[in-house]
Amino acid sequence: MFPFISKLLDNLNDTWCDSILDSGVLPHAVLRVLIRRELRRRLDEITPPFPDKVIATVSAKGNPSLKAKLEEMASPKIALLPGVLAPISRWSETLAYKMNFFETVRHQPIAIETDAANRQNYEIATGIMANMLGPRIKYSCSYYPTGNESLGEAEEKMLDLYIERLGLEAGMRFLDLGCGWGAAVLYFAEKIPGMEVVGFSNSRTQKEYIDARAYELGLMNLRIITGNCTDYEFERDYFDRALSVELFEHMKNYEGLMAKMSRALRPGGQLLVHHFCHRTTPYHYEDGWMARTFFTGGTMPSSDLLLYFQKDLVIKKHWWINGYHYSKSLEHWLENTMARRERMMPHLVKTYGEEKAVVWHNRWQIFHLASSEMFKTDGGDTWGVTHALFEKPDMEMQVFGLQAV
Repeated sequence: MFPFISKLLDNLNDTWCDSILDSGVLPHAVLRVLIRRELRRRLDEITPPFPDKVIATVSAKGNPSLKAKLEEMASPKIALLPGVLAPISRWSETLAYKMNFFETVRHQPIAIETDAANRQNYEIATGIMANMLGPRIKYSCSYYPTGNESLGEAEEKMLDLYIERLGLEAGMRFLDLGCGWGAAVLYFAEKIPGMEVVGFSNSRTQKEYIDARAYELGLMNLRIITGNCTDYEFERDYFDRALSVELFEHMKNYEGLMAKMSRALRPGGQLLVHHFCHRTTPYHYEDGWMARTFFTGGTMPSSDLLLYFQKDLVIKKHWWINGYHYSKSLEHWLENTMARRERMMPHLVKTYGEEKAVVWHNRWQIFHLASSEMFKTDGGDTWGVTHALFEKPDMEMQVFGLQAV
């Protein structure tokens, strides 16, 4: 058994491992050991000196001399004391890598692999998510301020945090870009009946579910638009507030997406972006089990990523949410996935087919385990969640030297 586990540890990114993982034969305790080993490998890759394969992902259309720059930085340059030289700090190398990363994504489309992302995470039977997630079907990080909250309570704690940070109130026009199964739009429409609530989704099944729930609840202030956010254009200067929860991780050209959101907001309007992140260093999901199975074309942003894309919207406030909150959310999802297996199975069959239903039940377990272990690394201070509040400048008021109240 131990030689077999050792081989898995050394080859976790190889596709031959997929059949072992799909089989469900490995206990969760063993999977957690494998996952922690892989996470340490990932941290080594995004810590200077950067491996060539990591440098290559941010050099294709950015600065092709990044490798030479980093090699030059590694040579002793800084005199600490007379006759004593030290290499340039690793943080300088990280910043050079990040600047090249940001330049590269400016040359990419707003999103890539959109069909894969939709197929893997969104255009799936609602019954899978309704059994796996909490009562609000919030497929994103929830909030546990005391640590004793149930999953349903934690979902609403995070939704209330969005309301507070956006200052939502009656009379506003609100947009949720990437609304999922309607956790936010249904909650907001019910809680603030005098606010116009619009959800945008690329999934037909999500729209069908939200429309049905809105009808059941008698919500007349909610409507759902379906489309592809890479080419859809909203009415200009229409919305007072906008929210995007865990959508930007599927994007590449953040400047293009921020410009699109700026056009949709009225002057003085605000956008709150909730995205998971690494504390300091962005990277793309280029290979490995997660990239193949759940996150094709995805990106792990850094906490400060969007601060480098303020051409159209300006940062007002920036928060860090410890990864503990996401780890706890995922452990709750894992508990549900295990406890509600029989209830989920018909929906797994509907989405993946009879032959793959059990495989995908195993894959969802691994997804929860892997993500939970990632977010709890180093006490939740390495990977976590960022909330970034942006505002569209009122150019007319700026011309006259006035300040928005």
